[in-house]
Amino acid sequence: MDSWTAPHVPSLPGHGPTLRLHDTASAGLRETVEPGGERATMYVCGITPYDATHLGHAATMITFDLVHRYWLDQGLDVHYVQNVTDVDEPLFERAERDGTDWQVLGLRETALYREDMEALQVLPPRDFVGAVESIPSVGKAVAELLDKGAAYRHDSGDVYYSVQSHPGFGSESNYDRETMLRYARERGGDPDREGKRDALDPILWNAPKDGEPSWDSAAGPGRPGWHIECACIALDHLGPQIHVQGGGNDLIYPHHEMSAAHAESLSGASPFARAYVHTGMIGLDGEKMSKSLGNLVFVSKLRAEGTDPAAVRLALLAQHYREDRQWSAAALAEAELRLGRWREAVGRELAVPAGAMLTAVRERLADDLDTAGALRAVDEWAAETLAAGGEDPSAPSLARDTIGGILGIDCTR
Repeated sequence: MDSWTAPHVPSLPGHGPTLRLHDTASAGLRETVEPGGERATMYVCGITPYDATHLGHAATMITFDLVHRYWLDQGLDVHYVQNVTDVDEPLFERAERDGTDWQVLGLRETALYREDMEALQVLPPRDFVGAVESIPSVGKAVAELLDKGAAYRHDSGDVYYSVQSHPGFGSESNYDRETMLRYARERGGDPDREGKRDALDPILWNAPKDGEPSWDSAAGPGRPGWHIECACIALDHLGPQIHVQGGGNDLIYPHHEMSAAHAESLSGASPFARAYVHTGMIGLDGEKMSKSLGNLVFVSKLRAEGTDPAAVRLALLAQHYREDRQWSAAALAEAELRLGRWREAVGRELAVPAGAMLTAVRERLADDLDTAGALRAVDEWAAETLAAGGEDPSAPSLARDTIGGILGIDCTR
């Protein structure tokens, strides 16, 4: 599957500290790459393309874009993989509601997502992989899990993963069983289905059903479950262990817990990820933003209204990525004013030296992506430049490259 056009990322002098991120599994900060490592790997769960890109998607992808950019700034060889769940129940349900073909819907919304990511200056993944194109791999993996005794066939023909088969199950989320059951019910699981060995067992392979697509595979006819899709794509493209597994905090359980268990059962390597990194949710004017409440804010709509994507990105960076944050007209207006000040300062022929600002931006991002601190460092440089004028002709260029290269904010307009 094609991704999108990459923005230019300028080279900057020197390097910052090793990036440390909060790991959900250990509940502490971890260095994302081994000392002396030259390669960094990351898997981020992408969209299920039944609707347009909303600000929750954007905030998550911008967060891991910062990780991508910081690693590149450190001179690392970054292999970033992102999936598209282009076959799943939400896609079928929306297509039926709208009277359209599920494949057409998926292609249309994926194309719009690419446009939004490009507008937001998000670097594309090296591999952008759809669930449909991964079906042969998933079928083979499900057959292997059946052979290992880590999976079983339900009376319906569906194949389930046995959570009891994996001694490390639960170590990613650290949730108790009651919490797992509650989230399974809320987030697409079927803990109350009769005939399962354990209520928490997730589906690996869906047997053919009327009105749903089906493919032949090593596991028999049918289609993949959600969690095994991501496990197989990550294993196929990145190997048995990766540096960062990323997504929103609503994916901690069941999705990331299950996909990690699947990957570890298949490869025998543990842990699947060095750090499990999760972003907070985006709310709107004090309320949770969700499709059920009908209050989603879409990136494409903001762009159509003439909103500068750089201001959208800047507004989403103003608070820490792990916090639940609020979107509002006031937050966007503040970002637009900040962007205007930065662009004015970068547009000067002379400015105060920008080396200290570059150092501060790197140091703040290295500390679990302290974006608020990084933005303050740019604010201080811009304020000093606009007030004093400065005398360094190279400073505007260095500032522009710092802001654009590491933070992904376009200051050239």
